[in-house]
Amino acid sequence: MEVVEKEGDRVIHGDGTTEDEWHAWSGLRQMRTSFVETLVPAGGRAVVVAPHPDDEVLAVGGLLAQLARLGSAIRVIAVTDGTASHRGSRDWPVERLVRERPGESREALHRLGVDIEPIRLGLPDGGLRGLETLLADRLLTLFDRQDVVFTTWRGDGHPDHEATGHACAFAAARTGAKLVEVPVWAWHWAAPGDKRLPWLRARRLDLDAQACRRKQSAVRAFASQIEADASTGRPPILRPTTLARAARPFEVFFT
Repeated sequence: MEVVEKEGDRVIHGDGTTEDEWHAWSGLRQMRTSFVETLVPAGGRAVVVAPHPDDEVLAVGGLLAQLARLGSAIRVIAVTDGTASHRGSRDWPVERLVRERPGESREALHRLGVDIEPIRLGLPDGGLRGLETLLADRLLTLFDRQDVVFTTWRGDGHPDHEATGHACAFAAARTGAKLVEVPVWAWHWAAPGDKRLPWLRARRLDLDAQACRRKQSAVRAFASQIEADASTGRPPILRPTTLARAARPFEVFFT
């Protein structure tokens, strides 16, 4: 399978590290646990900043389901509309993706119990590197001091994920919001115990059965990402290993 992205020694290609490999690693079992109420304290608001539609669910879908059940305040910010996911496709041209992917995101959030309209910034998919200052300026107007900001980790290996993480870090520091970073692609290219990841900052949130079911249902809302592209012969964007990770009964955060 072709290389999707390459950031230094973090190459995203193929199916990546399997769930069997991750689950065999004792570090996951020994990781310090966290709880919904400590991640987002009473009176706080969870703000999820997703580089692409589907990152909000892959990263924190289980957390969002549990927060929604508690009635917590939630805001979702979509940085791009994910229109570069199917380059050269006749079945999924940009004109179709710009309609479909935001709709998939809304349906996915609904399945999590989060019935809100994401704030869409409309920045270019695949082009966030070099736009970090612009993105940070936009985020400064959307963050408040009581917010807990969840976004993709600054070392995640995908340029858009890393740019979003850096912009969020800057805006959170300026507004006094708390920043929580989430590995998404890192599970793909890293190996268990990989020293490139900040495991000392890692916290594990265990998900209840209902949150797990809702997250798996939400991932299935992204039809554009889980179906093969007949016009190009390419496999689904979200690989089987990615879907397997979405079925985990836990999520991991770097606090």
